Amino acid sequence: MTEVSAVIVSWNSADEIANCIRSVQAAGASEVIVVDNGSKDQTREIAARFEGVRLLHYPENLGFAGGVNRGVEAAAGSFVLILNPDTQVQAGLAEMVTAAEGGASGGMLIGMDGQLQQGFAVRKLPTPATLIFEVLGLNRLFPGNPVNRRYRCAGFDHKRPQSVEQPPAAFFMVQKEVFVELGGMDENFWPIWFEDVDFCNRLLKSGHLICYTPAAKAVHKGGASIQKILWPFKELAWYGSLLKYATKHFGWLARRFVSVAVVAASVPRALTGIFSRHKGVRALSVYADVFRLAWGSLVHGRVDQSHFARKIEDAEHL
Repeated sequence: MTEVSAVIVSWNSADEIANCIRSVQAAGASEVIVVDNGSKDQTREIAARFEGVRLLHYPENLGFAGGVNRGVEAAAGSFVLILNPDTQVQAGLAEMVTAAEGGASGGMLIGMDGQLQQGFAVRKLPTPATLIFEVLGLNRLFPGNPVNRRYRCAGFDHKRPQSVEQPPAAFFMVQKEVFVELGGMDENFWPIWFEDVDFCNRLLKSGHLICYTPAAKAVHKGGASIQKILWPFKELAWYGSLLKYATKHFGWLARRFVSVAVVAASVPRALTGIFSRHKGVRALSVYADVFRLAWGSLVHGRVDQSHFARKIEDAEHL
């Protein structure tokens, strides 16, 4: 099999990292690179116990995109498998390589319950309508609406190899040459969310293909690191990255419609959050910050998070 470098970006992943490393080594990866974003648990110590693992440690949190970029830069393989630490590869790396000869490939993701992760393993690139429905909660309230069905590829045949638009970076193979050609992942999507969506968008626009191959399988717990992010910061990160994606990829009018939707959603979420046992009055502050992000995007056409730097850079909030 062509040489494959596995890149695992970790952040407080002590509970998952060992199984992830074991699985990808057993699957036949020629090297494993763990990029640690300033973990405060035992992630680095556990990863260092494995023979053949290269550990790149950064005391600050570079974000997922930053971690992937450093890992791919250090990779020796012609192909790079990007993995979340809560993913365990079961089979199909050779088939993934073949599928990625046109640029990149994704595989079948199975949840801890043994079921296909329908609606996550493959999605369409988001349209303005998609993001508006997401922020307004319409996709959650009415999951069968046509916008959501298209976005989450309802009826997708997971048994058939085919071209796709957006497999997640939890289990994603890419030619290193193509990755470098595109300038890697955009580190402005910090620390998480939409960096892989943006990369897939740019990859397809450059004329490359993304192929789904059902022979490649991985078990994916999902959200292991995200669950450890404090709620206030999680909201700022998600809305900020969503607005950055809209600003980068949509036209003048469409991105402002998305911004208006975020502004509109901030008010009721702040009010309902006040009565939540876990959020309380913090909801007012959090959604006031979200409102500012959206207002800046609406009025100035850019998403400026510098106002929230003290919150974002506080390691306890990452």
